[in-house]
Amino acid sequence: MTDNATPAPWYRQPWFWFLTIFPLASIMWGITALTVSSSMDNSLVTDDYSKQGRGINMSIARDEKAADLKMAGTLSLNGRSATLDLSTVNGAADYPYLVFNLYHPTLSGQDKTIQFTQVAPGQYRGQLLEDVSGRWYYDLQGPDNDWRVKGEVRLPSSTSIRINAEGDAQG
Repeated sequence: MTDNATPAPWYRQPWFWFLTIFPLASIMWGITALTVSSSMDNSLVTDDYSKQGRGINMSIARDEKAADLKMAGTLSLNGRSATLDLSTVNGAADYPYLVFNLYHPTLSGQDKTIQFTQVAPGQYRGQLLEDVSGRWYYDLQGPDNDWRVKGEVRLPSSTSIRINAEGDAQG
């Protein structure tokens, strides 16, 4: 009972492929993970935590000043044009311009800024450069950057957006 059949070449041996498929799959997975991780932006990571910590105290002071001034307003977005009615404890707000920042919750590259110009005491107009939709954090600040009103909004909104300075400010 001698078998004179020639053995199959190495690439047709099932044990070769069974033993090779797992290391090859892990190498391919590693290359894919390395490619994806090197091409993605890591904008949520910061290098200077102490600088951010010092900035928190300044932010809280700005929020408290807005609460002391009892800042309250109504923001209306109609397409790309925006109007803002703002009042303080002393009556209508009287600033030459206001800066309204929209921050995307996860992608810093999509943040937007609207500069409002005064058209009448307490009334401001601004222009968006592009349409915005989804969930956004906002902050409204004056020309001297000594107060800030912040909050969260979903855009586009069919109603006017109420802007109020909160009494218990947190960074």
